Amino acid sequence: MKQLFALFGNPVSHSKSPLMHNLAFKALNYEACYGRFLLEDGEKLKETFFALGLKGANITVPYKEDAYRACDFLDPFAQKVGAVNTIVEHDSKLHGFNTDAPGFLKAISEFESIKTVLFLGAGGTAQSTSSLLREKGYEVTLLNRSKERLHRYEEEGFATYTFDDFTPAAYDLIVNMTSAGLQDDSLPAPLELLKQLLPQTKACIDVIYGKETAFLKLAKKYQKPTKDGSDMLLYQGVIAFEHFTDHAYSFEVIKTTMQKAFILA
Repeated sequence: MKQLFALFGNPVSHSKSPLMHNLAFKALNYEACYGRFLLEDGEKLKETFFALGLKGANITVPYKEDAYRACDFLDPFAQKVGAVNTIVEHDSKLHGFNTDAPGFLKAISEFESIKTVLFLGAGGTAQSTSSLLREKGYEVTLLNRSKERLHRYEEEGFATYTFDDFTPAAYDLIVNMTSAGLQDDSLPAPLELLKQLLPQTKACIDVIYGKETAFLKLAKKYQKPTKDGSDMLLYQGVIAFEHFTDHAYSFEVIKTTMQKAFILA
């Protein structure tokens, strides 16, 4: 009997995750199928998971903190950062992992001499990646529209600012961690702020993939190297697949099969 996996989020229609995982399942002759589910209420994540008869799931915005609360067991890193993007069912219990941060770390490794990083946004993805980046020796600053989401970062000793109290400075890498630009041409921060930040940075990343966002277009006007979220999506997907299949395949083997999703679509 085929195992069932799915992506939970809102929106989910744009996601490459089903194609990535299904290509890997097929290539590796693994009896499984991966779909997507538009979740309207994060509080219903756990009951929906069981109602659909899933073996595992990935969780995208805005439900990574809901996924954290839904799990019966958490790996040490997910527990530390308070956000889950990968769930696997074992004996009717939900085990939560976070593969976003390791995926992001691998994605930025090709940029040289990056030390200081500015995150635009302070949601679930920023939670996990800020923690891991700091562990690896990066200096992370968070800039967010509102103060509320920044409290936990302040408590953890990160430098945090809102648009109102921020003074632009030089950062080696600027990352859009928000969904601004996913469905429109909005920017993750006020244009005037970005015009002061971008000339001073070495590179820019947007976690959104599959389109050149307004943020990346603006960065290119300043001749900055840019990267969308494709590599991050690929690498976090490979690590999630390792959890889904109980580490039956190597990272490189999974990566080779999943990469085809970016050629096909």
